[in-house]
Amino acid sequence: MALNYNINIPQDLRNLPTTSLTDFCEDLRSFLIDHISLNGGHFSSSLGVVELTVALHYVFNTPTDKIVWDVGHQAYPHKLITGRRGIFHTNRMEGGISGFPSREESEFDAFGTGHSSTSISAILGMACAARYRNENDRQHIAVIGDGAMTAGLAFEGLNNVGFEKANMLIILNDNNMSIDANTGALQHYLTGLTAGKQYNMLKSHIKKLLLLISQNYDWPLTKIRKLEKIIKSGILDYSNLFEALNIRYFGPVNGHDIQKLTSLLEKLKYIRGPKILHCVTVKGKGYLPALTDQANWHATGKFDKQTGERLQDIKQHNMKTFQAVFCETLVKLARKNKRIIAITPAMMSGSALTTMKKEMPDRVFDVGIAEQHAVTFSAGLAAEGLIPFCTIYSTFLQRAYDQVIHDAALQKLNIIFCIDRAGVVGPDGPTHHGAFDISFLRCVPNIIGASPINLEDFRNLLYTAQEKEEEGPFAIRYPKGNGISTDTDSSFRKLEIGKGQKMRDGDDIAILSLGPIGQYAIAVCEELALDHIEIAHYDLRFFKPLDEDILHQVFQKFSVVVTIEDGCIVGGVGSGVMEFMVEHGYSSVIKRLGLPDTFASQGTQQQIHEKYGYGKKSILAHIRKLHHNFIMNKNKQ
Repeated sequence: MALNYNINIPQDLRNLPTTSLTDFCEDLRSFLIDHISLNGGHFSSSLGVVELTVALHYVFNTPTDKIVWDVGHQAYPHKLITGRRGIFHTNRMEGGISGFPSREESEFDAFGTGHSSTSISAILGMACAARYRNENDRQHIAVIGDGAMTAGLAFEGLNNVGFEKANMLIILNDNNMSIDANTGALQHYLTGLTAGKQYNMLKSHIKKLLLLISQNYDWPLTKIRKLEKIIKSGILDYSNLFEALNIRYFGPVNGHDIQKLTSLLEKLKYIRGPKILHCVTVKGKGYLPALTDQANWHATGKFDKQTGERLQDIKQHNMKTFQAVFCETLVKLARKNKRIIAITPAMMSGSALTTMKKEMPDRVFDVGIAEQHAVTFSAGLAAEGLIPFCTIYSTFLQRAYDQVIHDAALQKLNIIFCIDRAGVVGPDGPTHHGAFDISFLRCVPNIIGASPINLEDFRNLLYTAQEKEEEGPFAIRYPKGNGISTDTDSSFRKLEIGKGQKMRDGDDIAILSLGPIGQYAIAVCEELALDHIEIAHYDLRFFKPLDEDILHQVFQKFSVVVTIEDGCIVGGVGSGVMEFMVEHGYSSVIKRLGLPDTFASQGTQQQIHEKYGYGKKSILAHIRKLHHNFIMNKNKQ
């Protein structure tokens, strides 16, 4: 699994002759396949940009020249040739390197990226900073996929790029995929660009003609540019978008032709102003299973590189995930309730909506990487009496916070926010943890917020959300991965809004948990009972509104209360419990367990829970200490 070429930094790469670049790219691709088969990670996207990555570092003087990788899950080749080959085996592991670009990790990572569509705005800021400092020789490159280009932020950036006319290059990495296949008008637009053979042939002929004429006549640059625009406007309407924004368009070019790429990039270095190079690549190139099922190989766990078979933990294999139960439940509900519509911002497979899409194609909308639009589009559906299930990852809901407040909650529209990947998600790290949704939703009026302790509860919450009589959004947060409960085929039960449940009676100390993290509390109570320590446990189920009947019972009986949540404790459900205690004049010792005021690191979900003090072992240690202190104080009295 070693690289045949001793390339540790880009300067080593630039010492290679151009004739060796093709072999080096194949070597790099083989290394990626070997490594990811053993350790897992983002796969097909990195395989698709090997030649592009090599060409960029070969031509440009990084890190003086800045490259920003949009989203960044395709940056594995970049990491391998920028000093991290020796530690690449730690990728996405606890204490290891990040699976995304990180400014803290390397000077070659010009900008931290984990969410899409930020690259154009960021690189424009860097280019304008260079212009302000008169650093006119520095190059600035953004690499953005065609999926990421659908987001509003990317269009905002493009609009400003054309106005500022800064010296920068946008690489449009067009592989017709984000995670799932792209949808929308931009996809057809880019397909038109790549299919415009007549335009490209004519452009080539005109270029040759100009070269021939220029031997006898010195063409002014303004006339050449004017002729170029006439050709683009007259032959291919598709070219108008970027050119109309004052961004010179080049391409499309084969993104796997390393010789052509390096030659073209070398020329583009000397063209001033904003430019866009349309680079056509194939996601998963070099590995047949990834080529035939690109969406499923976007990210992967360990696999047999010879057969492509995924290597799963047998113990986990027969368990159901929250995502699988969401899929089954929503399809069942939609069959009975014709008003139900599903919406996702480019997470069709991740959020398990593919089954519903096949059965009810006119009732599932993939709006592309456009979270703000997804929420307001859902608001429009709700305003017309439909019941939209806006299915969105917690970390991406952050991007649509204004729409949640202004377009959904303020108007009391009945949108059901299915907040997937809530809580810590594991190896994807701080950019993807769903740490903040409890806190930022608790303060918004008219919203109901809940989190199920198990899969059966999850089904009933989904059912309750579309049956409720109260006006306003209903948010249900649930984690990535497996859930507890085998009874997922029973009839649905409507739950009372704002009501939790007592899981276990006890003395001395009470645990108030929210969501699946409560399974740790169940296990802890059972273990402590073996030592004759009886701890009461309540599942809050709702974080807005809180169950005040349960809270009154708890504070009237217990002098020590522990809250547990898989989210940040600043403004979280534990904060809500403390607010209730103060408002009602109670006085108890409260220990809040959850994510502290920091961006949580990467690792497995269990490793992260333990690291920040709310895994099973940590909860057990906290309770034992609190119980010891409680007994000591009681004896003193």
